Amino acid sequence: MTEAKGRPLLYLQKYSAAVMLLFFILVNALLTPNFFKAGTLNNVITQICPTILCSMGMTLVISTGGIDISVGSVMAMSGVITARLMTGIGLIPALAVAVTVSILIGCFTGFMVGKLRLQAMVVTLGLMLGVRGVAQVVCGGRDIYFNKLGNVGVQLSQWGSYKIAGFIPVQIVPIALAVFFVWIMIEKTVLGRQIQAVGDSLKSSTLAGIHSVRILMIVYGLSAFFAAFAGVFQAAKVSVAAGSSLGQLAELDAIAAVVIGGTPMIGGKAHVVGTIVGALIMQVITLTCVMNNIPDQYAQVFKAAIIVAAVFIQREQTK
Repeated sequence: MTEAKGRPLLYLQKYSAAVMLLFFILVNALLTPNFFKAGTLNNVITQICPTILCSMGMTLVISTGGIDISVGSVMAMSGVITARLMTGIGLIPALAVAVTVSILIGCFTGFMVGKLRLQAMVVTLGLMLGVRGVAQVVCGGRDIYFNKLGNVGVQLSQWGSYKIAGFIPVQIVPIALAVFFVWIMIEKTVLGRQIQAVGDSLKSSTLAGIHSVRILMIVYGLSAFFAAFAGVFQAAKVSVAAGSSLGQLAELDAIAAVVIGGTPMIGGKAHVVGTIVGALIMQVITLTCVMNNIPDQYAQVFKAAIIVAAVFIQREQTK
């Protein structure tokens, strides 16, 4: 009898993120004019792209029991390197250089965490500051406006404004590819099981024959890979690469999306679909405040409250 009474609570805890998203949608249906228009959906897809990309990498990182607070700085560095080099070597080669540098930074993070057993928070905090500084050095402390870079600048700007078939934002492509890739990895591959095994216990997974250092280098490298593309798409959306502001606080939205989505901070399990729901909640809150002329600081308060609630629910689930 007691088990039957507790079952609804268990279901509420398991699907709390989906319930929360549905609640915000219903609130907007009642209070926000034009919320369900096509333009709103386009804005959501455009705005959520960097968050989804960073969140996919963050899901992998947190499932190992780590954290990566350097993704916002990696976004800035990638966007600035691409903008700086593309007039000389072309857009695709410049993007390749930016992504390669980002991956190397991520692999370095994984090595420091896995091999040297340094705390991920400390390592990525140092990189957050250092990489942001590199981004500002690369751009010379000035914003790089794409409209001053000729045809190649126009090409990159189109990555932020192009519509597939005239009405679907191009950002849907990297979102779909990133989600599909990470979901397949986690659910269908040996690597995905090894990643979650490392999150369960780094020592035990090593004793079981899993090369934990290599796994962590792959995970943090993928986090930086997704952050690099997030930075380029974010810069393309606003047609400017700013070393000081591009990707600012992106790590917080990414971490919030992962936590709200149900991936435990202690690691051992990754919820890819939950992360998508968490990212949508973050974006809907922001959109609600914008469309109702509510100051942004209130959106931050709402997000903070939801994060705390999500962590509390995780605590209840692990009791």
